[in-house]
Amino acid sequence: MSKVAVIKGMRGLEPVYRALDLIPYKEVLEPWGTVLVKPNLITSHTYETGITTDPIVIEAVINRMHDLGKKAIVVETEGGITSPDKAIHTTGMMEVIERLGAEYVNMRKLEDKVELVVEEPRKVKKFKVARIATESAIITVPTMKTLHHTSITMGLKNMFGMLTTRSKFGMHPMGMSNVIYDICKTLPPTMSVIDGFYGKSGKGPWQGEPVKMDTIIASTDPIAADATAARCIGIDPMTIDHVKWLHEAGMGEISDIEVLGDGIEAVFKKWDRGLED
Repeated sequence: MSKVAVIKGMRGLEPVYRALDLIPYKEVLEPWGTVLVKPNLITSHTYETGITTDPIVIEAVINRMHDLGKKAIVVETEGGITSPDKAIHTTGMMEVIERLGAEYVNMRKLEDKVELVVEEPRKVKKFKVARIATESAIITVPTMKTLHHTSITMGLKNMFGMLTTRSKFGMHPMGMSNVIYDICKTLPPTMSVIDGFYGKSGKGPWQGEPVKMDTIIASTDPIAADATAARCIGIDPMTIDHVKWLHEAGMGEISDIEVLGDGIEAVFKKWDRGLED
């Protein structure tokens, strides 16, 4: 059974700490000296739009990593409509990183890259990532959003940004659920912390309406985290292809989940699923 923390709370560090303290993140991260913290920085929009990850969530995660004596590196690559090197500043995230003595790396600019081969791929036979991604723990820290071609874009979809290929849009015709499945099966995130202080409902990633959810969801099972987050906005996770397929591949749970903290009912809001008409 996977544990997922669902916390209701106003924007701040404490709801993130509460969520983390309910899950076994210390045990899961114990083997790792370096932790890559992967926010969503596809644009320079700030957190209250629900498009990019809130810097205060990243601050809480970095603090907990430093408490464990881990090296925390905030990572991103090109692929959105804004360079992450610009977005890291305009969103206010760089101020947090520098203040805490952490590090930011644009993984596309690292020379040391490796090509990962996907076993029994649905569509993606191989992809390139920075070598550090294969030698570190990965915490995916997305915002809570719906998306027209994958229903939701949360912790698993956020891993698409680990690829160092600049032009990622060329992979969209493969079917994004296929792509997410192949990436996450081959390079699974270690854990997920979903920023639901503000979300984005509608045909994202940047279209739609901001939703003030005052929610943090965390789990060392990223499939269970996405499944639970989907339930929090009225979506059956079994209807989300990449979540269902990863569960069927034995990568995580959809139903065998213990929800801790405040629970789904405390945060529930029915969202626009965001699918194409």
